[in-house]
Amino acid sequence: MNENKPGGSQNLACVFCRKNDDCPIKYGEKKTNEKWDLTVHYYCLLMSSGIWQRGKEEEGVYGFLIEDIRKEVTRASKLKCSVCKKTGASIGCVAPRCKRSYHFPCGLQKECIFQFTGNFASFCWNHRPVQIITSNNYRDSLPCTICLEFIAPTPTYSVLRSPCCKNAWFHRDCLQVQAINAGVFFFRCTVCNNSDIFQKEMLRMGIHIPEKDASWELEENAYQDLLQHYEHCDVRRCRCKEGRDYNVPDSKWEIKRCQCCGSSGTHLACSSLQSWEQNWECLECRSILYNSGDFQKPKKHTLPNTNVGITDCLLEESSPKLPRQSPGAQRKDLLRQGSKFKRDISTLIIELGFQIKKKAKRLYINKANIWNSALDGFRNQNFNPSYSIEVVYVNENDHFGREHPGSKQEFLCLLMQQLENSPLFEGSLSKNLSLNSQALKENLYYEAGKMLAISLVHGGPSPGFFSKTLFNCLVYGPENTQPILDDVSDFDVAQIIIRINTATNLADLNSLVNECFNYLELIGCLRLITSISDKYMLAKDILVYHVIKRVQAPFESFKQGLKTLGVLEKIQTYPEAFCSIFCHKPENLSAKILSDLFTVRTLSDVQALGFWNSYLQAVEDGKSTVTMEDILIFATGCNSIPPAGFKPTPSIECLHMDFPVGNKCNNSLALPITSTYKEFQENMDFAIKNTLRLEKEENCHFIGP
Repeated sequence: MNENKPGGSQNLACVFCRKNDDCPIKYGEKKTNEKWDLTVHYYCLLMSSGIWQRGKEEEGVYGFLIEDIRKEVTRASKLKCSVCKKTGASIGCVAPRCKRSYHFPCGLQKECIFQFTGNFASFCWNHRPVQIITSNNYRDSLPCTICLEFIAPTPTYSVLRSPCCKNAWFHRDCLQVQAINAGVFFFRCTVCNNSDIFQKEMLRMGIHIPEKDASWELEENAYQDLLQHYEHCDVRRCRCKEGRDYNVPDSKWEIKRCQCCGSSGTHLACSSLQSWEQNWECLECRSILYNSGDFQKPKKHTLPNTNVGITDCLLEESSPKLPRQSPGAQRKDLLRQGSKFKRDISTLIIELGFQIKKKAKRLYINKANIWNSALDGFRNQNFNPSYSIEVVYVNENDHFGREHPGSKQEFLCLLMQQLENSPLFEGSLSKNLSLNSQALKENLYYEAGKMLAISLVHGGPSPGFFSKTLFNCLVYGPENTQPILDDVSDFDVAQIIIRINTATNLADLNSLVNECFNYLELIGCLRLITSISDKYMLAKDILVYHVIKRVQAPFESFKQGLKTLGVLEKIQTYPEAFCSIFCHKPENLSAKILSDLFTVRTLSDVQALGFWNSYLQAVEDGKSTVTMEDILIFATGCNSIPPAGFKPTPSIECLHMDFPVGNKCNNSLALPITSTYKEFQENMDFAIKNTLRLEKEENCHFIGP
């Protein structure tokens, strides 16, 4: 399959519409198969009523076999176009009893609707779907929210309204160009940023949303300017002799940015901050935050040797000579409107993903030893976390040294499972860092934080196993975090705390202190008990030591690793959003979630798709030997939906075969076409259950560090 080049091939006419126009926006990409002397417009081929994709994507033309295309051309040659009255009308209206047929360009001319989803239905000008508005309160014209030209706010073929923002109107042509450029991952309402409701309505109204990366994603270093940190001291009196732009990391002259807007900064020595762990807000953001009813001013913590006077307070005021940068100003506008600075977690992960470059780094992974394979790959001097990751599975027992392409998201999912069950963490469901001297010596806590950061940015799963205490330590600092009894995984220590808290008189409490004298002295919590109320402070001291102070070294190492690709800074800026994926497991899968997750790639067998939906419901109702997670693993390698979603989007197709086939690299699932539902369920259960069992036996999962 060769793309059209300037010259003779560009003048070849499409075998369906017989036009030689080359306009990708209107007719889709025009391609010529020189071997078979065949030229087609993509949309003409896709919307033809009597053809479906029987081959793989690389076979024939976009997966449509040459023989099928020729048969469809022959079929269309007997049909006359209802518009131009010429033969070759391959597209028919799907409305019952409507016999209109037309060429794709003729359909566009007569304002037909072509739905690029599901069964790729086409509707003629009399039966096309319309947008219905119960009442129209718009008297004046409104701007198209894309091109900003004024239009009459009345839904027509050329003018569409957003389903989620009732005051957002668009030109159809503007929407189509936007969809082509943005692709399925970034095409959304320009006003409220909704994608699900917006895309469904636009697909219904005939907007083609291609499953591809956005055009701006393909530009080399297109977002390099977004990765530049603000490095300028804006306080009124900068103390640095080297100037306001002087920045030396890990020193008192390192510049700390405003935690709210990011467009103001201060040297650590030029502010009243005593520790880099403390947050800093510029004067303007502070006035917005603390005067808002949605925010409470944080309590002040007295620090040793602190001597802050009026001069220090003045130092934190922003310099009036320096104008604000526009991104920061926009963020402040949000704060003024009463926003709590909330962001959707998927959007935050996608923003972090802007750092990923097109240049790829290949990781050779042994599934039987995921942890060490990943560790070797990430520690390689040529590894760069901002490069794209390609996964290749290898087997040490394979003497031929064969390599198998692997799924990046499956690898990251397996790696996070290893991390969760590793000795680096302790606890049952909600975990805290453990104290493992060997792991500390080998710098594994740093590597664990780095792995978690890389996994998130590269589209991995939600960690979901952090305790609230560990998460709060990362966000607000250990000194501002109070652990709870559930954080203590050591049974003996937990019993000591419980006995202290339940002591009813001073004699029992002193007896308990004497009994645990050596332990309390060792951890530095031995104190003089003079009243029964002293038990609360004693229990708190033990908790803080065991959960926080005891693991201070692992925590600092882990935190440094989590700074990879700016993940920790993002977490500290949007803690509420990240808490949902760090401290909570993803929602349980349901039949509806999986049904919505998988898109139908081609015109598929209707009965098989019906069996698929019935099968999902049966699995949800416990009438099958497999689970929803098993189905997702079989198709994608992941047992949950990643925060940023799957890439590529999971898809299903129906093929003439006995058993289903999952392709984890493409996130695709091929369903068998059977004559009965019983046979369909038996074949699905057998294939999924035994495939996962064999994979588990072959992998023999290695237990982490």
